[in-house]
Amino acid sequence: MRRGTKVAVGVGAGVVVIGAAAVIFGPGLYADRANEAAAEAPALEQSAVPLPDADAAAGTWAVSDGSFAGYRVDEVLQGEDVTVTGRTEDVTGSVTVADGAISEADIEVDIASVATDEANRDAYFRDEAMEAGTYPTATFVLTEPAPIEEGATAVELTGDLTIHGVTQAATVEAEVAGDATSGDPVQVIGSVPVTFADFDVEAPSLGFVTVEDEGSIEFSLQLQPEQ
Repeated sequence: MRRGTKVAVGVGAGVVVIGAAAVIFGPGLYADRANEAAAEAPALEQSAVPLPDADAAAGTWAVSDGSFAGYRVDEVLQGEDVTVTGRTEDVTGSVTVADGAISEADIEVDIASVATDEANRDAYFRDEAMEAGTYPTATFVLTEPAPIEEGATAVELTGDLTIHGVTQAATVEAEVAGDATSGDPVQVIGSVPVTFADFDVEAPSLGFVTVEDEGSIEFSLQLQPEQ
């Protein structure tokens, strides 16, 4: 996902902006603080529930409250490993189930609202790396029907990921929790690995901080049946 890559790059570059603080307080203390602030990977809030017959889940499901998306990237700061995560709950879109498969999916993320524990990093990510004023959203659009196999607890989603105006193909192995026949929200989580070079992005390296060449885009969606 091109946008995912840019997101991760923005975060890494943002760390350069606050690198002075790491130098002042020591890379070890800064790394500990940053790692403690990193969010856990998306997890199912309840045990995965086998998917029902696709006809039972037919219809359109809208992204609802409690959803989030963001990025995860690793950095090395003067020999100390640091993991940085950014998150936003400003996620919209819908998923349609028809003819035994997920036939449509269109998810949109507001880039300007993605936040970490550091305001300087966020400003760099938003204004410099992602140019959110010009490219305000990142999107994932399904390009192939995703068959729903009864009894499965995951579904493979293939689509176009667009970030910073660049679109790349992406495949996500999404896990599912919730009873699609109950009328209650269903949770869908997943992660998309990204390589900066695939999106013509050069991870920053200023001597005291180096961003890894790869990162990931993560999401947790609460899908509510449309009325």
